[in-house]
Amino acid sequence: MCDTFVALANATEDGSVIFGKNSDRDANEAHELVIIPHIQHPEGSFEHCTYIDIPQVAETNAVLLAKPFWIWGAEIGANEHNVVIGNEAVFTKVPYGKKPGLIGMDFLRLALERAESARQALDVIVNLLEKYEQSGNCGFAHTLFYHNSFLIADPHEAWVLETAGKHWAAEKVKDIRSISNAITIRSTWDLASENLVNHAIEKGWCKDSDTFNFSKCYSDLIYTRFSDSRKRQCRTTELLKEHLGKISLNSAMQILRDHGAEADKDWSPDKGLFGAEVCMHASSGPVRGSQSTGSMISHLKDGKATHWLTGTSAPCSGIFKPIWLDSGLPDLGPAPTGTYDENTLWWRHENLHRELLRDYALRIELYQNERDTLEQEFITEAKKVASSTKTKRFKTSEVCFGKALEATERWVSSIKTAKLSKRRSFIHKLVWDKLDRQARRQ
Repeated sequence: MCDTFVALANATEDGSVIFGKNSDRDANEAHELVIIPHIQHPEGSFEHCTYIDIPQVAETNAVLLAKPFWIWGAEIGANEHNVVIGNEAVFTKVPYGKKPGLIGMDFLRLALERAESARQALDVIVNLLEKYEQSGNCGFAHTLFYHNSFLIADPHEAWVLETAGKHWAAEKVKDIRSISNAITIRSTWDLASENLVNHAIEKGWCKDSDTFNFSKCYSDLIYTRFSDSRKRQCRTTELLKEHLGKISLNSAMQILRDHGAEADKDWSPDKGLFGAEVCMHASSGPVRGSQSTGSMISHLKDGKATHWLTGTSAPCSGIFKPIWLDSGLPDLGPAPTGTYDENTLWWRHENLHRELLRDYALRIELYQNERDTLEQEFITEAKKVASSTKTKRFKTSEVCFGKALEATERWVSSIKTAKLSKRRSFIHKLVWDKLDRQARRQ
């Protein structure tokens, strides 16, 4: 389960475009940050995606990807032309392709590699979708099949693209927009596949074009309902509207850390079978297996892009750090996997995150003020060097990641010594004990 949003220049405090996404995956599905350079390819070459090879183009853009470690594509990313994309799983009545093919995360990376604008990225996805359709397992710990929606933005415009099999509709964003794990386009759109309406009529999902509603006609009601996607999409939209005209990096970070309107200082993620929040925490039950495993915010202004990534799970527990695609990533250690490795950024943060879960309400209070102060320091420093040299920007990224890691290690030590005020539920403990065993984390 995921949540993605965008605020265009007429909705932000500084006239920028601000894009954000939480990537919700299996709790041990480590998130990897990678930058792939601009590459020229020999004629007749192929691109190896997660499952299949497809013909390569002559040149591919440099891309920044925040991705599940085992997938070729990504759930969030940006390219050298300041195009940013996030994808969402959506559940539809159209049968899922189960043979190895292109999956949603592959479409996202291919679009970033091949497009120079948001609209071009939409066209890349649509053309590939109509040629190859979408097919293949998208789950790590468990087999999972779904279709995809996308929020695509550049410094000038943004689009929502929602799909069901090879059928699709697209809507141009006017000011703010968010998507979650449900089709949101209804009876009006700006672009659509040729047979979108007729297919629904032929299937008996509506009587005629006058009664057609993309969301109602194509959505699988059971999976869509249990994903709690409508509630989360309403919540992100509500928060965007609250800050309309003054949306900033800080408000974007608050949105991705949101635990719901009713969350107070005693809120805890050790819930039961149902429910989901924007900042998602895995717990017990068949629909609470997802965890926010990585987060990204892109700040697009004056032809420049500063990307803010956690590189870690649970944005409420971690820190957003600045990255510029052209200046590169600092040393993050080896690529993470689904097995615990204390040398990787993602798993080192899990030591903090999983200690936090033992008594969330008490332990988050012990360091969140310092987290926010440190993050504000990073924002200030990033603004100073945004127009500077690659070397200075790389050094700023390196310093910010270093300070964040040092703080993380210190916070782990401090919260471990804090006396528990409330023990989490027994079932929640069992869930996370099992996850630790599966990851070989002792």
